Amino acid sequence: MIYLDATLLPPREAGVVYTKPWLVELVLDLAGYLPEKCLADMVALEPSAGDGAFLSAMVRRLVDSCERHGTPLNHATSALQAFEIDPEAAKKATGVVRETLISLRVPSATAEKLAQSWIKVRDFLEVSLCFPIADFVIGNPPYIRMEEIPEKKAAMYRNGFSAMRGRADIYVAFYQASLLQLKPGGVCAYICADRWMLNDYGSALREFITTEGYNVRHIIEAHDVQAFESEVSAYPAVTIIAREEQGPVIVSKALPGIETESSLRLMESLGPKLDHNRHLKSARFVDWFHGTEPWPCSSPEALKLLKHLESTCFPLECKTTGTKIGIGVATGADKVFISPNKPDIEPDRILPLALASDLHEGKVKWSGHCMANPWNGSGLVKLDDYPQLRKHLGPHHELLSSRHTAKKDRAENWHKTIDRVNLALVKKHKLYIADIKDRLLPALDTGKTYPQHNLYWITSDIWDLKVLGALLMSAVGEFFIHCYGVRMRGGYLRFQAQYLRRIRVPDPKSISPKLADTLRHAFATQDFKLATQAALDAYQIDKIPT
Repeated sequence: MIYLDATLLPPREAGVVYTKPWLVELVLDLAGYLPEKCLADMVALEPSAGDGAFLSAMVRRLVDSCERHGTPLNHATSALQAFEIDPEAAKKATGVVRETLISLRVPSATAEKLAQSWIKVRDFLEVSLCFPIADFVIGNPPYIRMEEIPEKKAAMYRNGFSAMRGRADIYVAFYQASLLQLKPGGVCAYICADRWMLNDYGSALREFITTEGYNVRHIIEAHDVQAFESEVSAYPAVTIIAREEQGPVIVSKALPGIETESSLRLMESLGPKLDHNRHLKSARFVDWFHGTEPWPCSSPEALKLLKHLESTCFPLECKTTGTKIGIGVATGADKVFISPNKPDIEPDRILPLALASDLHEGKVKWSGHCMANPWNGSGLVKLDDYPQLRKHLGPHHELLSSRHTAKKDRAENWHKTIDRVNLALVKKHKLYIADIKDRLLPALDTGKTYPQHNLYWITSDIWDLKVLGALLMSAVGEFFIHCYGVRMRGGYLRFQAQYLRRIRVPDPKSISPKLADTLRHAFATQDFKLATQAALDAYQIDKIPT
């Protein structure tokens, strides 16, 4: 599925990701695109035809349906409507469809006519109609970041589709456009990267789906199986979403070996009782997520535990415990504001700054970095009152004035940092968590430093921070990040505030003094196994699903 013209983007960047045949068949079955139905009287859209992988399988089912129902195939000229923006890819897809029809004993002239009528060299997002015409929308939408799309076209997509927010991938627009095409009861069946289910940029799409009359029927996480013809760094999932009232949701995890399992057997295992299948673990959930909430679909077992913990535990950031989460200071010009040692400025303008590299074995080993702090308790200081600070920042006036944060403010405030410094935070005991790490490893600051922008901080009125630190560093604390967070290349996790706020913790009053001592010891010694066992006891659960 090449989405943008190949002269604009190289093939991989242009969204070329083709789906394996076994998965195509499963998606069609889950969508209900079955020859038992009179498919010639229905409309199926393929928004990004690519090499025709989905089209070929859909054509076979359409021909079978016509034969079963005694419908002449030439009555099905509108039953399939496929779009492909790249002429060469469209030509290839047309050839695949023509050859598929001929292999099914359709006369070559009829095969040529149907193939030409079914495949259109058009941009689906430009021609899609925002009123229902489709019984099915099926396929694998293209993967292209908005910054890789020509500016005018990107602006058109953002103006046309409300779900296209932030740094959304183009497939977000394809989802919304496809859902808008559905008749009542119509089904959108996609195999696509699942990042939109978790990321901020997918929040508007999740809200659209869960508030505008759509039913998330089925999600299959397919991270560990051969979903595509080429190796890609996507995290694919099958989503089956219908235009109907929300009902129970089946969440499945595809396991290696599913590629050789028969589609019939897989569908049988997804019946009312969700029979066991060694290649497809499934669970049914009556209550789905709402609004902008992320959809964590790592595995059915994990989702069950997640929902249990969310219903029985406190949010990490919580008024009851007086626990808050925040991020360190962003300056917009670190090389100007931050020094490896104390700068030659007024002492009350020197802010001891903790960096991510200062976190070691649960402690902050301050490297001596300091920030020239233009803020006091009342707001931005006047440089006339601080001649040494003015001398320190003055040579960089042009650079600092050109920053967005300075341009949007008054000219005399050119020396401000992006974020205001909260001086009260310095003296507070707090946990630091680095933005990017392979593990959730909080470190305790005993009121000595202020965090830089790549550190998140946690303070609490009630929690003993060593006890809380042990809960967070345990497999239970990290479990929430695995469910909600985005794993980056190399296996690293993002510990952003939006994910930290999804963590649930037990009532601190429910933790016995003995168990609290164990947790403190585990944090002090950075004993992961001990912290995990103590955390399991604190949460009153047996284990964490793998």
